[in-house]
Amino acid sequence: MRKSLLPLITLMLMFSLAKAQSVEEYIAKAEESYKVFNHQDALAALKNAEKLDPNNWEVIWRLSRTYVDIAEKLPTETSEQEDKQESTFITAMDYADKAIKIAPEKSVSHLRRAIAGGKIALFKGVFSVADVVNKVRDDVEKAISLNNGSDFDQAVAHYVLARTHAKISEKWAPARSVLGLGWADLEIALQQYELALKRETNFTMIYVDYAIALIREDEYEKARKMLNKALECPLRDEDDPQRKAEAKELLKEIEDE
Repeated sequence: MRKSLLPLITLMLMFSLAKAQSVEEYIAKAEESYKVFNHQDALAALKNAEKLDPNNWEVIWRLSRTYVDIAEKLPTETSEQEDKQESTFITAMDYADKAIKIAPEKSVSHLRRAIAGGKIALFKGVFSVADVVNKVRDDVEKAISLNNGSDFDQAVAHYVLARTHAKISEKWAPARSVLGLGWADLEIALQQYELALKRETNFTMIYVDYAIALIREDEYEKARKMLNKALECPLRDEDDPQRKAEAKELLKEIEDE
């Protein structure tokens, strides 16, 4: 009886091993596509991995990231196109929710939901969806407190929190308070940008957005330093060329300040 079971057990073990290797291969392929901003190829690889292992956390959080990347580049010239973009952001949120259910102790799970939620808030208008914005803040603060992601992921978490405070603090404080967003503070944003740069020194958008916040505080000398740092950064994000062009324009605007 035991001998008859051995071939079956061996076959099951071999299948499990092959399955794990295939999932890892698809993830590796998705990462290679991600590095060159080929989001559709990344999506195809991750969907294949999901078929093999529907509850693999490494697959699920990357699917959330990929759907955000895809949604950001969708055209929005018609209402139908806008609807498609919104639904794609919502899909990213759904995968982030699943990532949290699978691995609630992982920083990246909460970071990905914060990013997806932030995109939805920007799409709808941050001051019309205060509940979403509050959840973004809560998720990114959770990601920071867990502090078990890579230096890059933790830097992005600080950056997202900084941008959230900076964006919301643009609105008149009493009006924000009525909406339940009175917690936003530009000083906290500045602190969080600094913390982001301690974890990651080669990310263009952190420098540019930090500079914008500094300009609001009339800290022009430091803003110029951040903008020049942005121009020195290597290209790591598909929006980097646009952000570098923005840095150059800002330098011109504040050259006499």
